[in-house]
Amino acid sequence: MSESLLRVDGIQTFYGPIQAVRGVSLDVAPGQIVTVLGANGAGKTTVLRTISGVLDPEHGQILFEGRNIASMPPDQVMKLGICHVPEGRETFPFLTVKENLMMGAYTRRDTAGINQDLELCYEYFPRLKERQHQRAGLLSGGEQQMMAISRALMGRPKLLLLDEPSLGLSPLLVQQIFGIIKRINQEQGVAILLVEQNAHIALKTAHFGYVLEVGRIVTADPCETLMQRADIQEFYLGQKEAGVRGQRRWKRKRLWQ
Repeated sequence: MSESLLRVDGIQTFYGPIQAVRGVSLDVAPGQIVTVLGANGAGKTTVLRTISGVLDPEHGQILFEGRNIASMPPDQVMKLGICHVPEGRETFPFLTVKENLMMGAYTRRDTAGINQDLELCYEYFPRLKERQHQRAGLLSGGEQQMMAISRALMGRPKLLLLDEPSLGLSPLLVQQIFGIIKRINQEQGVAILLVEQNAHIALKTAHFGYVLEVGRIVTADPCETLMQRADIQEFYLGQKEAGVRGQRRWKRKRLWQ
């Protein structure tokens, strides 16, 4: 991989006595989309929360543009250019769509730039412009996801952390959302760290991928390579072949030895 915008080096994160992340290291280069795959409970969301400052790592470093931001408060992390779209969207239901979007720009003072970015969000997601004066709590799940991504864009991020953007959405909406994610990356050069249960669309969208199991990175490769690997096809893409299933399970087990 090229020079890193984000470098996570050996972070260990706990929920009380329970260790959720066990020495995770990963890199995101400028302008790159990187995905983290893994089953429920693997620690994917914890990794994003640790990077964005919601959780503090017990050990390890998080270097953003060469600066160690481990344990930095979330508002300071956001000001540096890391914006987090959490799982479940976490909108402000009694504020309007436009007010929600403006919350993403609360640290900015460039009125002209804010208005420009607001119109850009409406260009990406025309549905939001139609509903800009409607309360966010009345939106559909897909519209709320559009709004959550747009709210993060209003912070002019250098790195966007996306946690399960397809969660609860129809296949058609998932395709639309991921199409916009690719546009954001290509048109604005925003680097993206993507956590996603839908491994197929994640690998099609991202440039590089990591596989996380029980809090540890067990595989890291370009997405084209990951999509061709038999173990990834079986366990994450649902393409099982009975004749070699046992052999693949054996290979997977060896990762822990």
